Amino acid sequence: MNKAELIDQIASQSGLSKADSKKALDALTGAITGSLKKGDKISLVGFGSFSKSKRSARTGRNPQTGKTISIPAKNVIKFKAGKDLSDTVN
Repeated sequence: MNKAELIDQIASQSGLSKADSKKALDALTGAITGSLKKGDKISLVGFGSFSKSKRSARTGRNPQTGKTISIPAKNVIKFKAGKDLSDTVN
């Protein structure tokens, strides 16, 4: 499912127009992005939680040449599915 299909799904289930559904989806993703950027954890009970984690620098290997390369440290986003979501999918 891509963003346009998700907007269509939100519109059909909520009774909102597609334009309002797009605004709602953009507001949600913007709020989640902003909170993660500040370092906050987002918990949506029953759905899951998003958190920011630091990945330390490490060495890797270029698969084409076999040469060792250094991979810099960076922040990564983690998602842990909630119990309701896991139960529904399984």
